[in-house]
Amino acid sequence: MAVVEIVSFGFLHGPLLDENGDPLLVDLTVDLRRHFRDPHVSPQLRYMTADDEPVRRAVLGTPGVSELVLATVAAIEAFASGPSAGTVTVADGCAGGRHRAPVFARALADRLTASGHQVTVQHRDMHRAVVNR
Repeated sequence: MAVVEIVSFGFLHGPLLDENGDPLLVDLTVDLRRHFRDPHVSPQLRYMTADDEPVRRAVLGTPGVSELVLATVAAIEAFASGPSAGTVTVADGCAGGRHRAPVFARALADRLTASGHQVTVQHRDMHRAVVNR
């Protein structure tokens, strides 16, 4: 089974950087901005995060999200089966990093963990203030 590191982030907060300020090396980046409705547009959800059930329900109830989780699991398993298999690093981003990306990251982690993979999840931007846009 694979060791998988998942990082959720918001594109509006800048690029993903490692501890040296260099671009973070990732194997797969999932961009959730264009194809999935942003809970930020809903005044009731805007100031909530992925820690709140209404946000999780809204994101996971969006058509296509569950299928993308399964497709991403398949991609991770393909990376992990390669001849140079090692840790697979996945970054998933949305606009602000408070809603879609962390919900997706947790759903992905749950599915991978259930399949026996060792998974860590980091939410780079979920704690940040709402981006005014």
